[in-house]
Amino acid sequence: MNKQILSSTATIRFQDCDPFRHLNNARYVDYMLNAREDQVFEAYGLKIYDLAVKEKLGWVVSTSQTAFFRPALPFEKVILESQAFEFSPYNLKVELRMFDEHHKKLKAFIWMDFVFIDLKTGKVTAHTDDLMRIFESACLPIEETDFESRRLKLK
Repeated sequence: MNKQILSSTATIRFQDCDPFRHLNNARYVDYMLNAREDQVFEAYGLKIYDLAVKEKLGWVVSTSQTAFFRPALPFEKVILESQAFEFSPYNLKVELRMFDEHHKKLKAFIWMDFVFIDLKTGKVTAHTDDLMRIFESACLPIEETDFESRRLKLK
């Protein structure tokens, strides 16, 4: 496994847009998380839903920060990128980015901090050894250590 940025494409759907013909702010999260779930399965064979259903383990978002630069418009094709940039036995930090179809204009990016939970108890638990191996081989750190510094660099 290589440290990598995962990437996929999507088309912005009309029903996800607000009256200004922009992708609704909350829907950016949906597009990016759906892309991340698909990307993780394609790259690592990890089915997040199956982990929750079969193993009763999963992640919940503990913090989320979003910066919006340009609107995503109905029927526009976008590139969605994601990368794990930091992890610990209990947490995973991911950056998700949305670009235009030519990968020239950044529309938005999100930092999400996920906490690993035992769904049977509802309590924080340690990542499995298999997950830690995936993170160790796939995590791609970023230079900036805070969201505002990253926002200024990407802008």
